[in-house]
This record gives sequence, C-alpha cells and structure tokens, in this order.
Amino acid sequence: MTIRVLPSELIDQIAAGEVIERPASVVKELVENSLDAAARRIDIDIERGGVGLVRVRDDGRGIAAAELPIAVSRHATSKIGSLEDLEAVSTLGFRGEALPSIGSVARQRVISLAEGAVGASEITVDGGKVSSVRPAAHPAGTTVEVRDLFYNVPARRKFVRSDATELGHIARLVERLVLSRSDVGFRLRSGDRVLLEAPVGGADEGAGRIARILGEDFLGRAVPVRHQAGPVEITGWVGLPTASRAQPDRQFWFVNGRSVRDRLLMNAVRLAYRDVLYHGRYPTYVLYLTLDPRLVDVNAHPSKLEVRFRDGRQIHEFVFRALERVLADTRPASAAAPAARAVFSPPAEASLPLLASARNSWSVVAEVRGAEAAAGGPVGVWGSDEHPLGVAIAQLHGIYILAQAPTGLVLVDMHAGHERVLYERLKAANGSARPASQQLLEPIVVDLKPHEMDAVLESRGEWEQAGFELDELGPTRLGLRRIPALLVGEDVADIVAAVVRDLEGEGGGHHLEGAADKFLGTLACRTAIHANRRLTLTEMNALLRQMEATERANQCNHGRPTWARLSLTELDQLFLRGR
Repeated sequence: MTIRVLPSELIDQIAAGEVIERPASVVKELVENSLDAAARRIDIDIERGGVGLVRVRDDGRGIAAAELPIAVSRHATSKIGSLEDLEAVSTLGFRGEALPSIGSVARQRVISLAEGAVGASEITVDGGKVSSVRPAAHPAGTTVEVRDLFYNVPARRKFVRSDATELGHIARLVERLVLSRSDVGFRLRSGDRVLLEAPVGGADEGAGRIARILGEDFLGRAVPVRHQAGPVEITGWVGLPTASRAQPDRQFWFVNGRSVRDRLLMNAVRLAYRDVLYHGRYPTYVLYLTLDPRLVDVNAHPSKLEVRFRDGRQIHEFVFRALERVLADTRPASAAAPAARAVFSPPAEASLPLLASARNSWSVVAEVRGAEAAAGGPVGVWGSDEHPLGVAIAQLHGIYILAQAPTGLVLVDMHAGHERVLYERLKAANGSARPASQQLLEPIVVDLKPHEMDAVLESRGEWEQAGFELDELGPTRLGLRRIPALLVGEDVADIVAAVVRDLEGEGGGHHLEGAADKFLGTLACRTAIHANRRLTLTEMNALLRQMEATERANQCNHGRPTWARLSLTELDQLFLRGR
C-alpha cells in the first residue's frame, strides 16, 4: 500500500480515541471546560449510561458567537498561546481537543451566551460535520449536548459496557470532580433520578463536602494534613490505619485542582503507611497537592491522569515526610475511638522517663514503682486524661490487659503493644552511631542450618547495626559476642533462631520493604512478650505508659490494632442500664 495523507475525518476519529474512551471521558472533558470557564454551578444529565445523552450545563463565562466554529476545531483553545504558557499551565484543559474529538464520534450541540453578549448562539457537529452558527435561547453560560456516542464508530461502540456500568464510571468521576472543587455546585442526574447533589455554602464546604461524598465515617476515622515547604503545600485528610480497606477505592489525589492517579504520589503514601498498615490492606485518603505550575508537567498523558514533576524525588520526599509525621502521632489518646484525635493533639507530657532505660524492656518497672511510692498511690489515676489507656486492673487469658480509663474499659493486646514499643525503640537506636549493647564474657552459641548461616552472614550489616556482634564458629554454629541491651536477661539463642527463620521465610508476614526495617520489625516481634506470660499490675501499667509515649502505638508492626475501648455508654447499653 502506498503512503498517503489520511482524510481529516479519519484523523479526527483517531485523535478522539486518545481522549474519548467511554462516556465518562466526555463528562470529564466537558466539566473541566466548565470549571476553566469559572462556572459556579454545573448540571450533568445522563441517559442510557451516557451513550444516549451527556448534557453539561454551566453558568461560566460562555463562548462568543464568532468563536463557536473555532471552539469545535482541533487545537483551538483560549488557555495557552505560547510554549511558556504550556510550561506554566494552570487550567484543567489546554490542548483544544475535547470538543472536536467528541464531535467526530457523536452528535454534538453547543449553545452559549458569552459575557456581555446580547443573545445566545449555537452550533452543531455531527460526526465531524460542522454546521453554521445560529441564534438560540440560553441563559448566561454554556450547554454542551452529546448524543449517540460512537454511532459512527461501531468498532469503538462494541467496547462500551452496559448502561449501569458506564453510569457507575460517570458517578465515580463526578465524585472526584466534586471533591476537587468545594466552591462549585454540582448536580448529576440520570433520567429523572438525581444521583448526586453537592450545593455550595454552609456545611458543604471543605470537610462537609468530603463527608457528603465519602460519608461521615470517613472523617470520623481520618486526621487532617497540612504541611508547606516553599512553593509546595499538601492538605487534606488521611485515614487512620484502622480505617484501611480491602480495595484502593477511597484514594483521591488532586494536583493543583486536577484529579490524578499518579504512581509517584501513590507510592509516597504507601511508604508513609508502611509501619502501620496491615498486609494486603489499602489506606484511605483525600489529598491536595498545590505547587507552582512551572514545577509540574500536566501534558504527560493523553487523558491528563498522570503528571510529571520537575523534581520527582523532592516531591516524593516532601509527601512521604509530611504524611509520616502525621501518622507517627497515631498513639493512644483520650478519644471515643482509638486514635480518632491523635493528630495535632500533642501527647500529654510523660511524668516518667519511660524511654530513658537502656538495659531491657522491663527495667522501667523499677521507675514506675519509685514514682508510685513518691506519689503515695498508682501512677495515672483512672480519672485523669493524662493517661488515656487508664490503669491496669487485670490480665485476661494471658493475652489482653484490661484497664479502667476515664471513658470506660480499655483492652490492650499486650504482645502487639509491646512489639510496637520495641520496634520504635530499635529504630531510634538503629539511627544512632552506637546502639546500646552488652559485651558478653562468653559467646552465646546458636545452632543453625547451613543455608540459614549463609543468610545471616549475608545480612551481617543489619545485625551489627542493631547491636549484635557475630562470629562464625563453624558451618552451622553462630556465635554472639555482643547483643542489644534490650535482650539482656532474655533467651537470646531462641530469639535469634526465630528471627533467622522468620526473615528467611518471611513467616512474620511483615510488609516492610527496607531490609533493615524488616529485620528490626521481626526482631521486635520475636522479642516482645508472648501469650501466657504472667504480668504484675505494675508491669502492665509500665507497658501502658510506654505505649502512650510511643509513636504509631495504635498499631503493631504488622498493622494490627493494639488496643480498643468500650465506652461507658456502650457498657450501659450491653446491660440495659440508664444514667
């Protein structure tokens, strides 16, 4: 076949394939045009899942009659005029492809009354054929009607799903648009049914808009984020680790008001949650990144769902650190539900130097006893908000600690709580030049299998950084000449052997990515107190106080919750009591 120039109609349909994938793509392009036109109210009407009709009406600036033929032409836009404009584009649309692409694969009608114009005008595009401009009746703003989508491209029409499926895509898209602009009113209708109504003003601003789309339960289990560094700012809400979901269906990113699904940003969030999220679960969040438009390229994807940052590494680090700082404060607090008010509420000042002890995990007990003697009674009476985990009253089945708190009954998983305390202490020591350790007069010998010995020697650096000194005594005999201070008095040989097995087979189920973090997490898990170890009330209270002073203490290293609360109201309901 000889080389030839394609007909303009075919070129338009090929170009449309990059922009218009399904009815939801039409809605996206038209609504973004309305937002760029400074609309304060946008109505969206759908029939037959968007294939029969998509109508978007706004009260924006409108299009002048003389500009209507240009508006439906390819690469015609009012949003950029030079390369410099493209590099600093701040509008949602800018390529001038939406209207001509839609018009090439559907029957399109554009009616508009521009600011200052005497009357409205309309133009139609039928499969790429443009009509002349005609007078019309229309209030200030623009309406675009798109009917019979893909009627002239049967190959594309076959890929459109059922009406219900396509309507679902449109509804989810409009939800993202509603979240992106709380200062704009939206209404989505399918036939006579109103699927979504998001007015402007009153309680429907900011957090109220979030609650309308995601439900009150989202805000009840989320913490606010606000952090700025130079020209970059991140705001929004991140869900508590206990609000994680089995699917990533509540993850929303907006960059300069544009809804994106950017891998760099999603990865930064995932890393921020790595210490607190249960394996296989997904965090929930609504996050807004605002930065100088010159620092981000929005022309990296045909549908503009991905962006490219001028300095991706710096943005990744900024987002990661901002969220990590917020999630680090997910520790026990005096709230109706665990960690519900942990962020932006600084923890109560610790009355004891709980984390100062360097010898082992229970040396703090002596300090607790001393403080109790000086105070003439138990530290942290149950009526004080200073200790949200309350005062221990019993141990249940050798697994849980029962504590009396100001707001009711607190149950603590003692292994999970102690695991988090040890892990955070190990991380802090690992970041120092010389972690606290104990030199041994005689080495502790650990018998391993040959392949286990190879694995230990391969990761010698992580072991030594944690405070171990290793010596290869034979093909299957590992000598420990120095151990971390927190292991003094413990069965070190059994702990080390268990850590080796867990690391080799990932039996601990850790989701941590870094080799050092995985090692420390496994070491903490194996070192923490286990089921059926009897604790005194003083030891239980010591653990509660340590948890209250430890970052991320609401979850263990695997992301499971460490404590729960039954409020007095819930207890009264259980026993049909009235107050």
